[in-house]
Amino acid sequence: MSPREDDITTWFGQQRRLDPTAFPIGIGDDMAEMRVGQDATVLVTTDMLLDGTHFDLKAATLEQVGYKAMATSLSDCAAMATIPLAAVVAVALPPGFNTQQLKDLHAGIIHAADKYNCPLVGGDITSWSDRHPFAVNVTMFSRRAENAPVRRDGAKVGDAICVTGSLGGSLHGKHLTFEPRVDEALKIARTVTVHAMMDITDGLSTDLNRICRQSDVGAVLDAAAIPISDDARKCDDAMKAALNDGEDFELLFTISPEHCERLLRAWEGVVPITEIGRVTDATGMQLRMANGQLLALSPEGYDHFAS
Repeated sequence: MSPREDDITTWFGQQRRLDPTAFPIGIGDDMAEMRVGQDATVLVTTDMLLDGTHFDLKAATLEQVGYKAMATSLSDCAAMATIPLAAVVAVALPPGFNTQQLKDLHAGIIHAADKYNCPLVGGDITSWSDRHPFAVNVTMFSRRAENAPVRRDGAKVGDAICVTGSLGGSLHGKHLTFEPRVDEALKIARTVTVHAMMDITDGLSTDLNRICRQSDVGAVLDAAAIPISDDARKCDDAMKAALNDGEDFELLFTISPEHCERLLRAWEGVVPITEIGRVTDATGMQLRMANGQLLALSPEGYDHFAS
C-alpha cells in the first residue's frame, strides 16, 4: 500500500531529533530554519516540478513553467511570512532540449524572481541519456521579517480561519499564472498576530487538515463563506473544486477573532481576505451548510502518493 504524503513526512521528522537551537524549524513546515550566527538565521525550501504532474509541456510554454517553478517556492516564503533572499535552480533535461528552450525557461524564472527581489544565484543543469520527463527544482532561501516565521502548528481554539483570494479551478490556468502572496503575508503579519499559516497547494481541505493535525485542534468551515473562484464555478461541483482542487497558492491562516475584526477593518489590499470558519477543540473538520447542517469534512485534496 502506498504511504500518504503526510504520514511519510511525519516519519522522516521522527528519525532524528534536531537541536532546536541550531534548527529552530525542522521537517514538516513550509520552510526549515537554520541558525547561521548568534542573532541570524536563514530559511530554506525546495520544490521539484515534473512534466506531466505539475505542468504539461504540450500545453504550457517553458516560460510559464519557469515562472511557476520560482513562484511555487516564493509561495513557501509567503506561507511563513518571510522575506525572499535568493534561489538556485536545477533542471533535468530530456534528450534534444536546446539552448533557446533553456533561455525561455530562464526568462520565466527571472520574471518571477525580479517581481519579488529574489535573485537567481546558481544551480545545475543535467540531461537524461534516454527518454525521461523534464524536471525543474528550485531551492529558495529567505530571512525573517520583523515577525517570527509563522508556522503551521500554532492554531488556537476559537481562532478565526481566513483565506486570501478565491479558491478552486486552478487547472483553468491559475496554476501557471498565480501570484505568490509574499507582500500580502508580510502585511498581514505586520497588522495582526498570526497563529498559524500555510499556502494552499494541495487543496483547502487537505491543507487545513495539516494545520489542525499539527496544532492538535479541529475546524468548522462555513460553506457559504468560502470564496469560490469563477473558474471553480465552471466545474460540475464548485464547492468540491474550492475545497479540493489545490494549486490555489492562496494563504490559509488563523488569528484571534479580535485580530480578525481588526484585519478585515484595516485591510485595503487588492487581494481580498475572507473569514471562512473557526478553530474548534473537536477532532477533525466539519463543513456547516447554509441550513445549519454540519457535515464531516475529509482531506480530499492532492496527495503525491495517491494512485
